[in-house]
Amino acid sequence: MIQINSTLTPSDLSAKLHDFWALSAQKIRAIADHYDVAKGSPVFTVQGQYTTRGWTEWTQGFQFGAAILQFDATGDEAFLDYGRKNTLSVMAPHVSHIGVHDHGFNNVSTYGNLLRLMHEGKIPFNEWEKNFYELALKISGAVQASRWTTIKGRDGEASGGFIHSFNGPHSLFVDTIRSCRALVVSHQLGHVFQGENDVKINLLERALQHIKATADYAVYYGEGRDSYDLWGRTAHESVFNTKDGNYRCPNSQQGYTGFSTWTRGLAWAMCGFPEQLEALSHISDEALEPLGGRASIEAMMLKAARATCDFFIAHTPTDGVPYWDTGAPNLHKLGNYLDRPAEPINDHEPVDSSAAAIGAQGLLRLGKYLTDKGEAADGQRYWQAGLTVMDTLLQAPYLSTDPAHQGLLLHSIYHRPNGWDYVPEGSKIPYGESSMWGDYHIREAALYLQRNINNEPYYAFLNCVK
Repeated sequence: MIQINSTLTPSDLSAKLHDFWALSAQKIRAIADHYDVAKGSPVFTVQGQYTTRGWTEWTQGFQFGAAILQFDATGDEAFLDYGRKNTLSVMAPHVSHIGVHDHGFNNVSTYGNLLRLMHEGKIPFNEWEKNFYELALKISGAVQASRWTTIKGRDGEASGGFIHSFNGPHSLFVDTIRSCRALVVSHQLGHVFQGENDVKINLLERALQHIKATADYAVYYGEGRDSYDLWGRTAHESVFNTKDGNYRCPNSQQGYTGFSTWTRGLAWAMCGFPEQLEALSHISDEALEPLGGRASIEAMMLKAARATCDFFIAHTPTDGVPYWDTGAPNLHKLGNYLDRPAEPINDHEPVDSSAAAIGAQGLLRLGKYLTDKGEAADGQRYWQAGLTVMDTLLQAPYLSTDPAHQGLLLHSIYHRPNGWDYVPEGSKIPYGESSMWGDYHIREAALYLQRNINNEPYYAFLNCVK
């Protein structure tokens, strides 16, 4: 269980954040100067050098989004120029990509961040540049919403649906909750998504239906759904019968089993539910009423957010960095691993620092949300847990200080079951490598805290809508 530091404040991390952004700049430059773009999007490192690997192009938005965050944090316009130029020249195929569930990662991280910075006054206002970013975000949300599977409602509820993963129309990934940002942004920008016979499809409705399906099926609440039902257990994949819309079973693509918790999938949920709770405050009661009403929608999201964050706190080592899966087969060989700091170098199972970076943001957002709602004690618990995780990640052995290593956050894992991660000579497990999503999300969490310290506008994805 995480040993929560109850006295830590964001300002206590100021010196670490200063050093972090200097290191981050070096890593962005190293990739820009040395990565071979002919390989495709950089995904993760092998012996410290970024390379590509995977099913789809889902990480390029992190590459250029990282530079935009770097500018946001430091004001160094070289990074703004790099991020903006590459968004223009490289990202268009991601806007119209009908084959992925990753529009939030690719397009909100680039077009969304640039539009946000313009509305916040950090970059000069330009009407046509604004229109360009808005058009990209409008289309991205509609394209993402087109990957739709209709399902039966639970316990007599109305039918629902979800954005299906690249596995096919039967497959709901927990990751995809963060692509609901694309739908919500598109809706809030006033976009109208049209289908056959000019049928108008409500993008907010689709986002909320996907979020509800994730809460209903991917997240467990200790209510006896199966023999391993625990409060906050999270399945990477939920499988449906597309003939009749019925739910069938949990599964895992990158975790160990559908009955254990792949911790990066858990982290996506931890981050996704709180950020959507925050977004609801910008959406009118009139828009929410026909979709279930504010109270019901908030309760559904808050239950899932609490459950996943509670599970993370309970099933993570004391310093806040989890092992890659809570049911990994050799964890028992580590003894009382939850009662001591994580051990990135061991003979049995790897940690996943990227899950910690993503999850930390979720803990912080949920903590602030509850505090703002008057639940100070619970809010403080999650907030301090998030700070505790960040304090760990912003120092050795997780920050990559070696100038020859292109990664920023060490000890990230991509796909343990497939054996994609580099295993150093003499080791039994992978360690010491980085990933685009880990590097991006540690930057995002660092920016979140820095803005808090500096009393800047609250960092939220819907800041791109004005």
